[in-house]
Amino acid sequence: MNMIGQDSLKVETTLSVEGKEYTYFALNAAAEKLGDISRLPRTLKILLENVLRFEDGAAYTVDDAKAIVEWVNAAHSDKDVPFRPARILMQDFTGVPAVVDLAAMRDGIVKLGGNADKVNPLVPVDLVIDHSVMVDVSGRKDALERNVDLEFERNGERYEFLRWGQEAFDNFRVVPPGTGICHQVNLEYLAQAVWTAEAAGKTIAYPDTLFGTDSH
Repeated sequence: MNMIGQDSLKVETTLSVEGKEYTYFALNAAAEKLGDISRLPRTLKILLENVLRFEDGAAYTVDDAKAIVEWVNAAHSDKDVPFRPARILMQDFTGVPAVVDLAAMRDGIVKLGGNADKVNPLVPVDLVIDHSVMVDVSGRKDALERNVDLEFERNGERYEFLRWGQEAFDNFRVVPPGTGICHQVNLEYLAQAVWTAEAAGKTIAYPDTLFGTDSH
């Protein structure tokens, strides 16, 4: 997956921190060419950075960036704009079927004579197992340990499958039960203000964005 596009507006900028160079896509430089963005909501500024970073003249275009900037004219826009999040957060209700689909896709690729290793999530996915914990034991010092043990006994086959998925697929991690609910785990352990990735010989810095899934 390409982390950066063609940068038609020439807003790619370099920042040096403790002797290391980071590349990012500067919104102030984009404003000089697209118009004032000072009144854009922060969420739209994040969408704008996303379009600028992936801009390729096809799926992500300068017109998409212009549409985001022009939102301030009426606080409304009818134009769809592309968006690729930095990561995906899943829990077991939706995550297990997704891994089953990926496994089925790999089987299909093999039957067609292809390489199964090419089937992977395009962006990093964290699957938090948090929906099937039951309280069988309480009022004891070892209550948490006993409940987690029972959880693994009841769902051993499912967890073995998810462990296989974590080892088989790139960009896929599983957070085991007993760690916390997915939103808590996300805020306390997974979320970052800024992510970095290596692309085209550069270290790209970009804001944390997330598609989150839950049972509701």
